[in-house]
Amino acid sequence: MSPRKAPEAPEGKLYRSISEVSEMLDVKPHVLRYWEPQFSMLRPKKNRAGNRMYRPDEVRLLLRIRELLYDKRFTIAGARRTLLDERRQDEPQVELSFENADRRMALLEVKEDMRGLLARLKREREPVAG
Repeated sequence: MSPRKAPEAPEGKLYRSISEVSEMLDVKPHVLRYWEPQFSMLRPKKNRAGNRMYRPDEVRLLLRIRELLYDKRFTIAGARRTLLDERRQDEPQVELSFENADRRMALLEVKEDMRGLLARLKREREPVAG
């Protein structure tokens, strides 16, 4: 097979076919198809004909997978774990807040107060039997 293209190549196009990506990575297309269920973060879109179309992010991910498996000699499980760890480091932790819960509680209290006022107004408007 021909030598791999430089890693900068994924940026050029919006979508690449499986044959383009397999040539770029110097692996057979069936290897890319095999990697899909092994790496859950790898989800290429399929066109109307059902052909896989890889976005630049997926091509970069595939380059990283290839590096881990072929160059660094990781097992698939080890590569998967490494990618998940890297992903966790890249994503900032989300701080959980009760801001929405406080707003909902305040709205419920306001609604309850309004219902109480409405009931009181209705009672005051009713004629007194006498």
